[in-house]
Amino acid sequence: MSSIGKLMKQAARMQQQMEQVQSALAARTVEATSGGGAVRVTAKCDGSLAGIKIDPQALNPADAQLLEDMILSAANQALGQAKEISNTEMGKITSGFQMPGM
Repeated sequence: MSSIGKLMKQAARMQQQMEQVQSALAARTVEATSGGGAVRVTAKCDGSLAGIKIDPQALNPADAQLLEDMILSAANQALGQAKEISNTEMGKITSGFQMPGM
């Protein structure tokens, strides 16, 4: 088989694997907390947020700025974890891809 034919088959196989991994990542979640557990954020490994839980004791109107900071911190941590997992899983697929002449 010609090298272009092999490349096309390899690309099709990789695309199928990527679609399977993306589907699995959309269902996989990570969780991060902030403020000693006062704020808990769950993110999906597809880069979206799945949920935010706030301890009712953290709901002091005088501490609104602190609560906003805790939410932001937990959300960024959860999304960072999700991105790391996604990059690792997608890297497993693309690591063996060989371009002819490269």
